[in-house]
Amino acid sequence: MKILAAVDGSPFTRRMLAYLAAHDEWLGPQHEYTMITVVPPVPPRAAAVLDKATLKSYYEDAAEKTFKPLRTFAAKQGLKASFVAKVGPAAETIAELAEKGKFDLIVLGSHGHGTLTNLVMGSVATKVLAKCKIPALLIR
Repeated sequence: MKILAAVDGSPFTRRMLAYLAAHDEWLGPQHEYTMITVVPPVPPRAAAVLDKATLKSYYEDAAEKTFKPLRTFAAKQGLKASFVAKVGPAAETIAELAEKGKFDLIVLGSHGHGTLTNLVMGSVATKVLAKCKIPALLIR
């Protein structure tokens, strides 16, 4: 199964990974994982005064900060995993990769704020579910 795991380095990502590690059916050589992190873009006015090399370095460093512990986790668990970093709005970017990459499942950690907060602010998980047809496993 091709699985896309959306990660951001938060405690919710760690909880999601702990859930996967505790359930043998989600780990193993029968699955191919892609870990995606989406770095929010630097505001246009700030980006305009930065040279491209500095901006690129910032985005790469932010992604690597998220990926470093995940690489260790994947190695310990024996996971076949690739790592993808993108810049942009999180939900749209995750949904787009899920559809284009023809993934079988999206795994997302959810903050679990509740309906009222999601109604007012929205959530990445809710938006991903609304934007693509790929089944999703939400872990609170």
